[in-house]
Amino acid sequence: MKRLGLTLCLVLLLGGCAKVSEMFGREKELTPPAALPEFKVSLEIQTLWQRDLGAPAKKKVSLRLVPTVYEKRIHAVGKKGHVYALDPKNGESLWETATNAVITGGPGTGEGLVLVGTREGEVIALDAKTGKQHWRVRVSSEVLAAPRAAEGIVVTRTIDGKVFGLAVKDGKQVWVYDRTVPLLSLRGTSAPALVRGMAICGFDSGRLVALSLQDGQPVWEARIAVPHGRSELERMVDIDSDPIVAGDTVYAVTFQGRIAAIDIDSGRIGWQRDMSSHAGLGAGPRALYVTDEASHIWALDRFNNASLWRQQRLQHRSLTAPLHLGNLVVSGDFEGYLHWMRDSDGQFVARSRVGRSPFDSPPIRFGQLLLAYDRSGTLTALRIKK
Repeated sequence: MKRLGLTLCLVLLLGGCAKVSEMFGREKELTPPAALPEFKVSLEIQTLWQRDLGAPAKKKVSLRLVPTVYEKRIHAVGKKGHVYALDPKNGESLWETATNAVITGGPGTGEGLVLVGTREGEVIALDAKTGKQHWRVRVSSEVLAAPRAAEGIVVTRTIDGKVFGLAVKDGKQVWVYDRTVPLLSLRGTSAPALVRGMAICGFDSGRLVALSLQDGQPVWEARIAVPHGRSELERMVDIDSDPIVAGDTVYAVTFQGRIAAIDIDSGRIGWQRDMSSHAGLGAGPRALYVTDEASHIWALDRFNNASLWRQQRLQHRSLTAPLHLGNLVVSGDFEGYLHWMRDSDGQFVARSRVGRSPFDSPPIRFGQLLLAYDRSGTLTALRIKK
């Protein structure tokens, strides 16, 4: 089965323990998480509000339930399958809907809908203004990434390698694209990027595929990484983080593989370089930011992949994907800290601790606010104090 030993593999390879027994009987010494670095604080961060929505899953279960901003509202998932629309000014609920499901993917948005996926393989569509359920349909397996909607189609990924195109109106299946799944992969899938009439999807095989939104037919395919090695573990090249679209380029990174820039219209690879990441990417006007598997944060030139800087002092702290905010880069870690760095050189300027739960989801931006959502279901709004 695809998920046999999957969670174990992720915990052993990407956690912060000092010694583990590997899947193939060997023992490997791993570097423990770095101590919090000392630095001169040059920026004051203010917490505006905090809202406890309740943990969507068990304490030790990692889910990337990244909140989303849509129609000037924040949408997030809380305990017992509740979905919320929140006022960005104070975090107060504008509506709350109980789905009575274990939500494992989302929330995603588009076409006036808020969309979530469930452990039982359902996609649920809620009205973005009222929270009323429009429809609820079953797909082939568990949904671990946010469904998204555009041009009358809801696109959702499932863990068995399928991509579904569903009608916005009633959830009926319009098309399905099926991809062979490797024997072993990380537990996770990337959410599709919907742009220019296409759904751009990353797969566990290290390939990025653009599908037509209207009929699901492939428009182009790019091979980001080629599996190599003697074992299934060594051959894992999953694209688990969401592709990033900036201008005419889509950026994607694989685990144990490469990072690449791909022309959005042709699928032609502009540049690529060796890189391993499951946490993912962030983009600024000039640079691409990536958290690698050792929790080193890199800044790469978006246009030629040249290294601008690398921050190594947070090694093995299980960092999230970086967020570019103004002239800063921000990432959360496994102890509930947010690390604020200059985007010019990666040097630390501030550190915030908003709780004691790990950050599985990267911070997001709403205007000048930074929104951080941790594993306990606590959503925090912060801003730079002027």
